[in-house]
Amino acid sequence: MAVASVEILVNGVNATGAITQYAAVSGAGAIATAAGRALGFAKTGASIGERAPVVTEGTAVAIAGAAIAVDAALEVGTAGAVITKASGTTVARAMTAATAAGQQIEVLVVQN
Repeated sequence: MAVASVEILVNGVNATGAITQYAAVSGAGAIATAAGRALGFAKTGASIGERAPVVTEGTAVAIAGAAIAVDAALEVGTAGAVITKASGTTVARAMTAATAAGQQIEVLVVQN
């Protein structure tokens, strides 16, 4: 099933590291670190030096790093995927569920 999103604001960032499509992205232009802050979620992948569109308000597509329930608070896991919040910074809230890692889900971006 295709995952949709309702993007209210998309900002461009200069990629300082390789960015994977749908990964959580930091304000520094790289994939966000585990449990850290995120500016938003990459609409497309980008190589170093390229401009990457990042959804910073509204809903976005993200990659699940594990099974996730609807309405769960999310933090960044490994490789920019999202996981259910444990002790990290809340970066999004799950709008759809994931039954396993690697699935695309719709998330509501949370400013952090």
